[in-house]
Amino acid sequence: MNTDQKPHILLIDGMALLFRSFFATSAMGHYFPNAEGVPTNGVQGFVRHAMTAVSIFKPTHMAVCWDMGMHTFRNDLFDGYKANRPAPAPEMVPQFDMARELSEKIGWKNYGIAGMEADDLIGSLVCEWDGKAEVTIVTGDKDLLQLLRPDVKIAFMKKGYNVYDVYTEDRFREEYEISPMQFIDTKAFTGDSSDGYPGVKGIGPKTALKLIQQYGSVEGVIEALEELSAGTRKKIEADMPMLRLSRQLAEIHCKLDFDDPLEALNLPDFNSGLREELVEMGYTMIVRQMDSLFQTSI
Repeated sequence: MNTDQKPHILLIDGMALLFRSFFATSAMGHYFPNAEGVPTNGVQGFVRHAMTAVSIFKPTHMAVCWDMGMHTFRNDLFDGYKANRPAPAPEMVPQFDMARELSEKIGWKNYGIAGMEADDLIGSLVCEWDGKAEVTIVTGDKDLLQLLRPDVKIAFMKKGYNVYDVYTEDRFREEYEISPMQFIDTKAFTGDSSDGYPGVKGIGPKTALKLIQQYGSVEGVIEALEELSAGTRKKIEADMPMLRLSRQLAEIHCKLDFDDPLEALNLPDFNSGLREELVEMGYTMIVRQMDSLFQTSI
């Protein structure tokens, strides 16, 4: 790597890839059980997706971030946080640990902290490497738009393993006419049905965006309540505590300290030893993908 060129770190939202891969094949009843009869559809899809992302974005370094259990600090703030999410399918349950273990075996750097979401780990890594590296985040989660900055891109999964909708800070500012950090304030008003917090009842994305474009922040809107239409003012006044709480829940926590040297995020070699291990473990689809992307089967 050219020494005056910034390293390029690929951050993978492990849970987003795992769930997406699981549902893509389970919908057709395909679980690809291994020799012990344990489903591997999510695991194999996650690894194939991550390997393909490496081949597309060509990072110099990489890390995979994971949720560790359902309970996080946001549940302490609000009982209803993610309470509406169904329990994972029984075929999915063993694949959480399998995916993390396989990711480590391959040699990718993995992060998971009890009480924190993958978003918070990704956010903290973005802040830690801010100015020192270019970062590409692979996810399906729009919440991460708040992390955009000059050296950060977000690649949203669209179709298959290789179609992405890539956002830069410039593209975001052009489309939304607010800063990425102000995206948190729009979510305070709209809430997030998938995360189970309501925001302000009756205020949708368009109104929320207009309010933040005009007044800058949740607090700016609250200070300007008298200027708002009677209907909007009434809705906000009725849900004021939830508005402020939703603002807290929507913000990604970026204060975790990892202090890992860049070498800890080095990309592994897809060598013949790894290939043999994967074959033995029955991960044939991963091996095929690895061979086609990185020509390892020599």
